[in-house]
Amino acid sequence: MSLVAWNLVKELKQKVSQHYGYAMTVLKGLVKTDFKLRYQGSFLGIAWSVLEPLMLFCVMYLVFARFLRVSDGTSTYPVVLLLGICSWQFVTDSTNVGLRSIVDRGDLLRKIHFPDYIVVVSATVGALISYAINLVVVLVFALFSGVHFTWRVLLVPLSIIELYLITLGLTLLLATMYVYFRDVLHIWDVLMQVIFYGMPIIYPLTYVTARGGWLAKVARLELLNPFAQTIQDIRHNLIAPQTQPTIWSEFHSWWAKLIPLVIGALLLWLGVHVFRKNTRRFAEVI
Repeated sequence: MSLVAWNLVKELKQKVSQHYGYAMTVLKGLVKTDFKLRYQGSFLGIAWSVLEPLMLFCVMYLVFARFLRVSDGTSTYPVVLLLGICSWQFVTDSTNVGLRSIVDRGDLLRKIHFPDYIVVVSATVGALISYAINLVVVLVFALFSGVHFTWRVLLVPLSIIELYLITLGLTLLLATMYVYFRDVLHIWDVLMQVIFYGMPIIYPLTYVTARGGWLAKVARLELLNPFAQTIQDIRHNLIAPQTQPTIWSEFHSWWAKLIPLVIGALLLWLGVHVFRKNTRRFAEVI
């Protein structure tokens, strides 16, 4: 019986290798090329993948935490802020590069036959690599800040996978729309700012909920945003489970807790569906 099972696994592995082997080879090549070209010609090179979110963190921390006194009152707040900025930076990097990927790679898609989705996935994977580097920096800051890690760190990879899948679905959708409508780039630039300031990233959610009234209700509704839900989960599980509220603690109804998960799943499905439906027309439209 074990021999039969082993043969089935071997056969399945061969089929997967034959079907996706070429695509994986192209994906690796594109990721490596994009990562090199991204910082080509700059003096600091790959260091910018760390310096960019750090510089943004310094500005946000000085403005909101020091001057406006927006904080949760704990020593872990700077690390929580840095982690939130790095997580959102991954989303912006993925969508900004992935949105233009089909159009920018138009000549390559016409000359070499490989699945179009590879160029979009390569953009998100490249951003994921930068995100991984930033997470190492966050961990270093956390250690120096005296953060006490708990068993919840085991849940962080699940939240990162969720964030990646949601971002991939959105990027596939934006990349498809950009092929037909170039204005999508400018519209998305504005929407990114709206979404960023509409999430508890640069300000703690407890800072708003503590005020009570309708502001507290609106603040809790922010967690229904799948991006806010995943980023809060990452910060809660990795850095500060005592001070970072999540949708699991703020809502008692099971259906409310499922809303961001359902929205994220629908966004991923919609992105894949729309992209696959239009992929054959990309070459002629571009």
